[in-house]
Amino acid sequence: MNEQRAFEAVKKQLKPARYEHTLRVVETAEELAGKYHARLEKVRLAAILHDYAKYRPASEMKDVIRSADWLSDEWCSYGEAILHAPAGAALVRSELGITDEDVIRAIVYHTTGRAGMTLIEKIVFLADYIEPGRKSPGIESVRQAADDSLDRGCLLALANTIGFLTSKKQPVFPDTFHAYNELVKLTMRGLKS
Repeated sequence: MNEQRAFEAVKKQLKPARYEHTLRVVETAEELAGKYHARLEKVRLAAILHDYAKYRPASEMKDVIRSADWLSDEWCSYGEAILHAPAGAALVRSELGITDEDVIRAIVYHTTGRAGMTLIEKIVFLADYIEPGRKSPGIESVRQAADDSLDRGCLLALANTIGFLTSKKQPVFPDTFHAYNELVKLTMRGLKS
């Protein structure tokens, strides 16, 4: 699928403000891809499509997740805010014919992260978190870290997410903890060398 068709498909699915967010995520992802030498076309396509299912009803997203034999039903047990990521990946595959696994995984994990994230996954995850329209406590330190180290940027974003969710007494998806733990170990090793 070319980018123009991807933008058209996404624009039909999103409210104007969310579409503007998507444009900023694409721009931020492109900057990170250049800085960290990722495959630009894959990064851009995943960034364009990352919120494809954002406004689908929660019941529909749960049905999509449960019917996709490659997704765990566990996604349905951690709140509605993360459902659009795996459901969006499944819908992008079935409705738009996207089969590139790098793009699909970047969409699946753009809200939670996971241990073993690829370069493309890290870039889309972080671009979604730090795009210029985002305002949240600690975001400037994440932006600064991202400018210096993709792993440290992701680590701080994960730490902020975990802190936010636990302060609200909300469950944290297990992959988020696994991603955080992995990046703590990686960055600690980097500090020692």
